[in-house]
Amino acid sequence: MKRFAVVAFLVGIVGMVGFAGAAKPDPDPTGTWKFTTKFGKKDAENTLKLTYKDGKLTGTLTSPGFGGGKETESKIEDGKYEKGELSFTVTREIKDNKFATKYEGKVADDTIKGTITSKFGDKEFKQDWEAKRSKDK
Repeated sequence: MKRFAVVAFLVGIVGMVGFAGAAKPDPDPTGTWKFTTKFGKKDAENTLKLTYKDGKLTGTLTSPGFGGGKETESKIEDGKYEKGELSFTVTREIKDNKFATKYEGKVADDTIKGTITSKFGDKEFKQDWEAKRSKDK
């Protein structure tokens, strides 16, 4: 009986250690995210709406219009999400010129931190971004 108690105790300890060491699941990027980017000398407020379902990342990015124009909503393209890291591209058009902006980031709880890379003509622009999950429904 004593041997059974010792074995049961050890199995319990091993089980608890295994449970404590279990990997934390990846945070779900689904939701509305707000972030500010620099556009020239001005700050631009952006709203990113993401949906992650069946292994696919989709959504829209709403940003202020260029030159103070009407805000635009663009679909994200090539959305990927794996192991807490996401990436997607947004294609915009200014005066008949299309340009793509690549967003990459790591999701941690209610924050995404990463890098935005834009290419316009032969120039490339990079900036850091940090989005916060909106609590509004």
